[in-house]
Amino acid sequence: MTKKYALGLDFGTNSCRALIVDLENGNETAGFVFPYPSGDNGILLDAKDPNIARQNPRDYLTGIEVSLKGALQQAKSKYADFKAQNIIGIGVDTTGSSPMPVDKKGTPLGLLPQYKDNPDAMVWLWKDHSSYAEAAHITELAKKIRPEYLAKIGGTYSSEWFWSKILHCRNTAPDVFKAASSFVEICDYIPAVLSGDTRPDKIIRSICAAGHKAMYNDSWGGLPDKEFLATLSPEFGELRERLYSKAVPSDRLAGRLSPEWAEKLGLAPGIAIAVGAFDAHMGAVGAGVKEGTLVKILGTSTCDVMVSPRKKGFTDIPGVCGIVDGSVLPDHYGIEAGQSAVGDIFLWFVNHLVPDKYGTSLEEKFKNLETAASSQKPGEHGLLALDWNNGNRTILADVRLSGLLIGQTLHTKAHEIYRALIESTAFGALTIINRLEEYGVPVREIVNCGGLAAKNPFLMQIYADVTGRPMKISRLDQTCALGAAIFGAAAAGKEKSGFESVEKAQEAMTGVKKTYTPDLESHKVYKQLYLLYQQLHDAFGTEKWEGKMYNVMKELITLREEQNK
Repeated sequence: MTKKYALGLDFGTNSCRALIVDLENGNETAGFVFPYPSGDNGILLDAKDPNIARQNPRDYLTGIEVSLKGALQQAKSKYADFKAQNIIGIGVDTTGSSPMPVDKKGTPLGLLPQYKDNPDAMVWLWKDHSSYAEAAHITELAKKIRPEYLAKIGGTYSSEWFWSKILHCRNTAPDVFKAASSFVEICDYIPAVLSGDTRPDKIIRSICAAGHKAMYNDSWGGLPDKEFLATLSPEFGELRERLYSKAVPSDRLAGRLSPEWAEKLGLAPGIAIAVGAFDAHMGAVGAGVKEGTLVKILGTSTCDVMVSPRKKGFTDIPGVCGIVDGSVLPDHYGIEAGQSAVGDIFLWFVNHLVPDKYGTSLEEKFKNLETAASSQKPGEHGLLALDWNNGNRTILADVRLSGLLIGQTLHTKAHEIYRALIESTAFGALTIINRLEEYGVPVREIVNCGGLAAKNPFLMQIYADVTGRPMKISRLDQTCALGAAIFGAAAAGKEKSGFESVEKAQEAMTGVKKTYTPDLESHKVYKQLYLLYQQLHDAFGTEKWEGKMYNVMKELITLREEQNK
């Protein structure tokens, strides 16, 4: 039988990855990573405003060509029988919400000469929080006149999302807003580029992006109504007509590979290109998400994804990032939650606060911190932290929160703080699990994927011990790209792929390679620490909290003394 392949293009925060997947078993045939050359690790920052994070659209276009050519060359070198014409579909995942202003032809404004040095004309990356005031304004207006909009997104609109970023662009860069014919999510733009038509009115839009970040819902006619948008800004009412009226799941066809791109890449023209989606949602598919399975994508931040069959209906869950029909699997509601910073917290700590006695390179410091921290028992360091260094995504949905560390003494060491920071992210993860189950979504298994899950056994063991649940690791490290490839195969159709559904493709192509089992004695101690974490969480994160703080430091000291006996 002729081998068949699918391509997954994964546009992350710092790099683009092309993955060629064997459709028979989901094995990686070849992969190539292209680090974005612009800015700081691909991110355009502003020293005067830590909330700003943009990207250069040119990096994406270069990334398509370099990563795909690199993966194809690698496949040809590794396998004599590999043929590029046996690639039947392409899927695309990106960060999000990462909208970009474009002109009438769909050309990114950031690629035009007059805007090449203007960060406001670039891609507004998911982690850009400069629109926190606009997000609060959208939330307050929706509470007053469109509460149904908020009910489907956890009750609070975020500065990480589509409308708040565009409203901030309108408020702070009116020249860019006026020049923009429309705004396009990167997950919609890349498939359009490959298909050869980027005109905004011709681009097939993703239900994943529209539903989770742009308050799109078929029950109220798609995007928020014109009256609501015009109340935010008169120009917004007009903009609605230049956006889109329909969004669809990622098993649908976004287009076919154009002759121009086929020649440029060395692929056959006409290859199916699936509708794009966000990296975490496609990563969940690549990790085997199904009813009862929570997929955690752990990286610079985390995204937690579950699904529930449409036929069962759903209940609104306060604090989650949206419940959207078809955003993950067809015929299922996709449920999204997450943490705004995880890997970024550890990287900040090592880059800025860890002394050189732990090593001179980043790799050395992480290794030595882990070695020293792993020798300690839970609670032995006497520390407790809140994981809000980049705000809180779930369940508080508040970017105007910051990190906290308590319990340090004149004897506190860097590796102890490192362990406390890891534990804080695990406590944040448990808070999300508890919220899901509180509202009737049972978590029967947890599958982890992403760089941290694959490369940090110490972190995964702490997550198992804190939650008291086994932590499974997805078989393939590049689950986002694998999920994209699965949708590429689905878009190609059963005749070419051999799969009658996305779920059937998952059965053949996904799996688990390792499981971390919780240590029961450690879990007992973490249950005590989690009660204190909840106390800090509610005291600093909720407006209506009433209680005491007098006990927290003293209980940490008592626990430290008990664990040091």
